[in-house]
Amino acid sequence: MDYYLSHGGKDLTFKLLDHESVPHHEIIGDEEVAVLLEKYAIDKEQFPKLRFDDPIVLEIGAKIGDVIKITRKSQTADESFYYRLVIDAVV
Repeated sequence: MDYYLSHGGKDLTFKLLDHESVPHHEIIGDEEVAVLLEKYAIDKEQFPKLRFDDPIVLEIGAKIGDVIKITRKSQTADESFYYRLVIDAVV
């Protein structure tokens, strides 16, 4: 999905995930989710939430119930991982 921005009389088109400040997002499979649930002894609903209409969720094609893995660059840990459950509304 392309996003449009008008700035200084110029129309710009860009993909959110192509921006250097946006970390890598990916939908993970049920097997990886199961490993995380067991590792952290949690239920799927205990993941932090991300709404289904979030622009990144729309761009990667995630659906309600999917778990998204966010990979951020870190100066101390090289990479750090964050997980979000896609929901239909803020609870």
